[in-house]
Amino acid sequence: MEQEYYKQKDMENEKKIRELLKELPKFCSSFFMGIESTKQSRTRLAYAYDLKTYFTFLMENNPTCKNLSMHDIPISIIEQQTAEDIQEYISWSRMYEKDNKEVINSESGLKRKLSTLRSMYKYFYQHGKIDSNPASLVDTPRIHEKAIIRLDVDEVARLLDEVESGDKLTKNQKRYHNKTQPRDLAIMTLLLGTGMRVSECVGIDIKDLDFENNGVKIHRKGGNEAVVYFGDEVRTVLLDYLEIREQMEPLPGHEEAFFLSLQNKRMGVRSIELLVKKYSQTVTTLKKITPHKLRSTYGTALYQETGDIYLVADVLGHKDVNTTRRHYAAMQENRRRSAAGKVVLRESVTIQTETKETNTQNSESKENSDSSSK
Repeated sequence: MEQEYYKQKDMENEKKIRELLKELPKFCSSFFMGIESTKQSRTRLAYAYDLKTYFTFLMENNPTCKNLSMHDIPISIIEQQTAEDIQEYISWSRMYEKDNKEVINSESGLKRKLSTLRSMYKYFYQHGKIDSNPASLVDTPRIHEKAIIRLDVDEVARLLDEVESGDKLTKNQKRYHNKTQPRDLAIMTLLLGTGMRVSECVGIDIKDLDFENNGVKIHRKGGNEAVVYFGDEVRTVLLDYLEIREQMEPLPGHEEAFFLSLQNKRMGVRSIELLVKKYSQTVTTLKKITPHKLRSTYGTALYQETGDIYLVADVLGHKDVNTTRRHYAAMQENRRRSAAGKVVLRESVTIQTETKETNTQNSESKENSDSSSK
C-alpha cells in the first residue's frame, strides 16, 4: 500500500539517522529527539548530514577539536563559536573536499546549512544548554532569483512524440524502449499533465487510481494525502500501461506499486530522473530538464490558461501561495502590463483620438492622390 511505502522510506531514513548519530557529538541525540515530532524524517536526515559537515569543519579548523573524535566533542565547543566563526563555516561550505572529491554548494545549499545550525543552536539555547545563540546573528545567504526553466508547447509535443517513437534514442537505449515505452509514456504524460512531484509519482499504488473520476491519490510533501485530477489524454496512457502492468509479476514487497522497473520493483526517484533526462536530451540541449522542470511546465501552462494563482498553488501542493507567486512573478508582471489601456476613463478622449487618426488617414490619401495626378 502507498502508506506502507512511505512508512518504509521513513524507516530507512530513521536507520540512517541512527547511524549518523553514532558519529555526531553525543549532545546531538537530544536535539534530534526534540525535533522528532515536528520534522519529517527526510528533513531530520538532511540535518544530520549537515551537522556532520559542520563538525568535520570544526575538527579541521578548530584547535580544541583537532585531538578529539567527533563523537566526543563537548557542547561547550558550539557555545564558544562566534557569529564570525559560523560565517566562516558557511563560506568554507561553498567549496570543500570530501573523500578526495570536490563538493560545491549552491546558494540554496548554503541557506539550508545555516538553517540547520540555527535550528540546533535555537534548541539548545531555549533548553538552557548554552547561554548564547551566535547562529541567529548570521545573515541568511542571498538567494538570486532564477528564471523558470520549462518546456514550450511545441517542445512538450515533441517530447511525448519521442517517448512514443524512440526514434532519436541510441541503439542501446532502443533495445529497452520496446519493453518500457508504455510505462515511460504514462510517467511522462502523468508528470506533464498533473504537475505532481517525482516523489509523489513513485509512491502511487494501483489502488490509488480512480478512473471513474480521473483522479489519483498521492502522498504530499509533509505527509498529507491529496487527490490529483487528470484529463482524458493522461487517462488513456495510464489505462494502456495498466493493461501491461496487470500481466507483470512484481517481486515480493512491490505487489501494489503501479510503476515497475525492468527488475519488477517499484521505480525510485532516481530512475525517473534518469528517464526524464534521457528523453529530454533528444528534444532540447539548451535546457536542463528534470522532473521538477516538468512540474514548472505544467504550473506555467495552468496559470496561463486560468490566471488563478490560488488554483495553481492548490494543484501543485504549495502550502504558501507566496511560494507560487515567487515562481510565476514574471508571468504576473506580463498580465499586469496587459491591463494597460483596457479601462477607458474618458469616452471623449477616445473619440478625439479616433477623429485625429481618421483625419490623418484622409490627409495621407489626398496627398497620394495629388501625387498620382502630377
